[in-house]
Amino acid sequence: MSTELTVLLVCAAVLVAVTLAVAITLVVRLVRTRRALRRAGLPVERQWVFWAAIAYLVLPADLLPDPVFLDDIGVLVLALRSMRSASDGPSAPGG
Repeated sequence: MSTELTVLLVCAAVLVAVTLAVAITLVVRLVRTRRALRRAGLPVERQWVFWAAIAYLVLPADLLPDPVFLDDIGVLVLALRSMRSASDGPSAPGG
């Protein structure tokens, strides 16, 4: 095996490991946010967002192939933002 191919494979493996770590971190934050909302007594109106994000991460049907977790990370970030905005409540008119 050539040196260039070895370097390319190592870089690809590192990229996959980093994106997987980010995805796992976001899942943990999403679960913690959901728990915090429930403990605070706030209704978790957007439970479908939580479950849809988890399902998108777990299911094999993705926009990008599974070694690249960028689409999964995007879905998790959107779900996290959606759940955080639910905890803020409705914003004031004109705000």
